[in-house]
Amino acid sequence: MKILVCISKTPDTTSKIAFDSDNMHLKEEGVSFIMNPYDEWYALVRGIELREKFGGTVSVMHVGEASSEVIVRKALAIGADQAIRIDSKPKDSNDVATQIAHYAQNQSFDIVFLGKETIDHNGSEVGALLAGMLAIPFISYCTKLDVEGNELSATCEIEGGEVSFKTQLPAVVSAAKGLAEQRIPNMKGIMDAKKKPLEVISPVSATQKVKLVRFEALPPKTAVKLIAPDDIDSLVKILHEEVKVI
Repeated sequence: MKILVCISKTPDTTSKIAFDSDNMHLKEEGVSFIMNPYDEWYALVRGIELREKFGGTVSVMHVGEASSEVIVRKALAIGADQAIRIDSKPKDSNDVATQIAHYAQNQSFDIVFLGKETIDHNGSEVGALLAGMLAIPFISYCTKLDVEGNELSATCEIEGGEVSFKTQLPAVVSAAKGLAEQRIPNMKGIMDAKKKPLEVISPVSATQKVKLVRFEALPPKTAVKLIAPDDIDSLVKILHEEVKVI
């Protein structure tokens, strides 16, 4: 089985986020970056599990600059066989999907995995765009996946429940919590990662279809208001005039 896992770089959730004076760019000084958890914990690990079961290879692909290679090497340490980095700073979801599709279209991958979303933008766009560009089925928010022959069976999250699908390979799958269990790189994996191939390729031209207007930080949290247990009138007034829920 030939598997491609697409990985993204995101700020660590413990990092303090700030933007420049125009609110157009993230200030990266002092920010720790990690592999997007949905890509790492679920997409990558499920791809490795399928390779262990059926044989074949797991390739990881990242659209990003040289500073991202430590993240790509971590994917190799976890168990991927090889890596491809497209040497370009992502412009938008269409750009990322275009870069991946251009590489993948002639590689005969059976499954292309990626996380359901990145934890910074939460867009959930790249998977659907990629499947459309490759003209193959797309399974979104997948929590369980099995393969038998050339058929893929999947269970996916929906509002209030789950839904099951079957489709023929090849397919694009966006991974959600439950698809696999996180793996921690061991020392052997870390040492082996240094020897595994990491190919750097140039980007292709892509149309930027979404223009960034600005980033806005969330307003600071207000202090907690304490109301006496028997002061129902004050509680109702706050819920009506300030919170506006009644």
